[in-house]
Amino acid sequence: MRAYYYDDSPEDQREAHDSGEPVDAFQLQLIRVQYMRLAGSEEENVAAIDALCKERNYKNRDDITISPTLLPNYEEKIKSFFTEHIHEDEEIRYILDGAGYFDVRDNHRWIRIFVERGDLLIVPAGIYHRFTVDTNNYIKAMRLFKEDPKWTPINHPEADSNKYHLHYLKTIGNCSFC
Repeated sequence: MRAYYYDDSPEDQREAHDSGEPVDAFQLQLIRVQYMRLAGSEEENVAAIDALCKERNYKNRDDITISPTLLPNYEEKIKSFFTEHIHEDEEIRYILDGAGYFDVRDNHRWIRIFVERGDLLIVPAGIYHRFTVDTNNYIKAMRLFKEDPKWTPINHPEADSNKYHLHYLKTIGNCSFC
């Protein structure tokens, strides 16, 4: 796993933006972000995902390919994915091919998590986050869902008073006004 604080430079969002301040798995656990590396055979990885789905009551999955040639309205979509937002469900992504970055909020700083083939990331409901591909402009990911596949972002600042965001803040002990 490679995670670090985002450097906030004005470079293209698809660049690494590595501040030189690493973030370890324990720091991610404190904000309820879970990372797993599935390094088995394809059959073993699918079995691990099936077990995770059963454990978390996930019923559906789909694959999404993000690239200029395969995703309609690519430029518009990549901008919407990189807009700071939350979801009312946790977000589980298993990377099938390519690479990208998930940025998650830790108080007022972004933590950037590099994801590539074999990585599985669970982002809790209510956490501010965003996503971008890397400079290769390509990633293929499996998305897991409890119900029908949907991707409904609630953008900042509208999400500040959202009950899932407030609950998330309580779970990490960071809510004096909740």
